[in-house]
Amino acid sequence: MTEHNAVQSGADARSTSELVHDLTDQVSTLVRDEIQLATAELKEKGKNAGIGAGMFGAAGVVAGYGGMAAIACVVLALALVLPAWLAALIVTVALFALAGVLALVGRGRLRRGTPPVPEQAVQSVQRDIATVKEHAHR
Repeated sequence: MTEHNAVQSGADARSTSELVHDLTDQVSTLVRDEIQLATAELKEKGKNAGIGAGMFGAAGVVAGYGGMAAIACVVLALALVLPAWLAALIVTVALFALAGVLALVGRGRLRRGTPPVPEQAVQSVQRDIATVKEHAHR
């Protein structure tokens, strides 16, 4: 019984304001440490993402060079059966035709994406506002 009272009186020796002050300090320290941990983690992830994006871009450049080599290969293959100038002209016309088709398809897709306003969401919000106004007037 006396041990219980001694422990209890030791715990009670600190005032409530001291306990609240300690709690505030500990919570502040915890939040600060968590923010530092999150910052370090985001820096590491950002670094990895940056390196990955750079490597992806480099892969695109190398793939572009590969595409140019493939085009040269097609020109040279056609040059075996046609004059070289005609083979190059045929490949050039085919590439411009492909670029035109891609541009037209891309323009169509771009038009579907503009204006960049979520029209369905806006309509839904407007309906919600109208419903709230209607219920407010009742």
